[in-house]
Amino acid sequence: MHPFRKAVENGDLDAVAALLADDVVFTSPVAFKPYPGKAMTTAILRAVTQVFENFTYVREIANPDGRDHAFVFTASVAGKKLQGCDFLHFDEDGKIDDFTVMVRPLSAAHALSEAMGAQFEKIAREAAEQ
Repeated sequence: MHPFRKAVENGDLDAVAALLADDVVFTSPVAFKPYPGKAMTTAILRAVTQVFENFTYVREIANPDGRDHAFVFTASVAGKKLQGCDFLHFDEDGKIDDFTVMVRPLSAAHALSEAMGAQFEKIAREAAEQ
């Protein structure tokens, strides 16, 4: 099992943060512009753990060179079941420098957008404090 998946499944957000490059770019499934930086990405991931219910990785796909991974997951948000995928790229030092999330169906993406939107002031404060 990949260290990222293990950290997420163990709820170890400090270990997840340790895997992020300082210049990581997080691309949300529901926001138009990407979010740059480790502090913002960590704050977003922390909020996601409070919004997602019954989060489970169901598949892990890796490029043979180990630099690209896809982690397919299921979860619920506000009673809506969703399917999603975390697409990660790792830099030369083994840190995540690109983190893109996609989710489906549209109704669940809307629920996720609303739930994360309600968390955004808290996310921004947390990112600024790091």
